[in-house]
Amino acid sequence: MNATQLKKFCNDLPAATSRLVAPPANVLVYSIGEKNFAWFKTSDPEKWRFSFRVSPDRFIELTDMPGIKPARYMSRFHWVTVVDVRSMPEAYLKELVQWAYEKALASLSARRRKELLASF
Repeated sequence: MNATQLKKFCNDLPAATSRLVAPPANVLVYSIGEKNFAWFKTSDPEKWRFSFRVSPDRFIELTDMPGIKPARYMSRFHWVTVVDVRSMPEAYLKELVQWAYEKALASLSARRRKELLASF
């Protein structure tokens, strides 16, 4: 799976939105409601590095793998960064992103979840 395919996957999740955050952050953020679940870095030298939230167990597992490191500034919240998304198996990456999306969705109030998912 390449960055373009992963961006489409993130955008296609129910009620997911994306927004481009200007310099100095330079990130393309994916969120549900007000909760972020993933982002791509959009500027060099880290262009198209992909970060997302994982469970504490997966954080330990993933950060031991080559090409995956704790996300800068967000590792204390169990976010990881994949240097090159093409290096990860597609099904596994989708499973991890789906979990991050569901975690963000679950952190919203029941009323807000219902509002967001009403049309899906």
